[in-house]
Amino acid sequence: MNTLLALPMYAIHPPATQALMQTMVTLLAQQGMAAQPVWPEDLLTHWQNDRLLLSQTCGYPLVSQLPAVQLVGAFHYRAPGCNGYAYRSWLVARDKKATLADFNGQRAVANSLDSHSGYNALRRLAALQGITFSQLLLSGGHRQSLAALRDSQADIAAIDCVSWALLARHAPEELRGLHIIGESPAAPGLPLITAASTSAARLETLRTILLQLVSDPAFRAICDDNLIGGFSPVHRDNYQVVMAWEQQAAALGVARL
Repeated sequence: MNTLLALPMYAIHPPATQALMQTMVTLLAQQGMAAQPVWPEDLLTHWQNDRLLLSQTCGYPLVSQLPAVQLVGAFHYRAPGCNGYAYRSWLVARDKKATLADFNGQRAVANSLDSHSGYNALRRLAALQGITFSQLLLSGGHRQSLAALRDSQADIAAIDCVSWALLARHAPEELRGLHIIGESPAAPGLPLITAASTSAARLETLRTILLQLVSDPAFRAICDDNLIGGFSPVHRDNYQVVMAWEQQAAALGVARL
């Protein structure tokens, strides 16, 4: 029975993601591990699948909805706003001279309620500044949030800095007329996970393969296309800051935007 492999979170340019996944399948096969590449539609169900060998999730569902999965590590991305395996959110709006305070009473858009970069980070920043929004639109994805800004359906969004950089490379027209007006603090980047049933030996093999992927010159072009510059093993404790941001906003009276 094949195990499952997916990298669904940064599939901004599907050919680049497909090439990265296929490279991983090949490297796994060399270690006697058969993996079937998939493009999941229901991410939470996918992340909880007992056949999951490797996938990428967000830090917020990791700490709030995925208590059983094992952490493999996190990529380092070569994008402004990243440092090692940490990343941040950009505050994005149409008016390049605006600040977050200017959006009190305005309309926000977020990709989903379980997104750290699009929702949890924005909620904390808004709570710290006493900002309330007149409306929260849930778009379903960072690209859709940017489209809502371009179409004046919303006024401000928090956008994952890696998504922004990938769009700048592969679809710059989607950023036209939009400006970065602020940023969140850094937080641990999107974790790579495996099923609870994955053995300790397989977990170590996954980490070895991911280190090979980011260090072998043979794979440099594929990594560059996906803005990947490194890899670090990580542990669940590294992501407690994500839940701390939720708790800080709640303590300031903002449980939901």
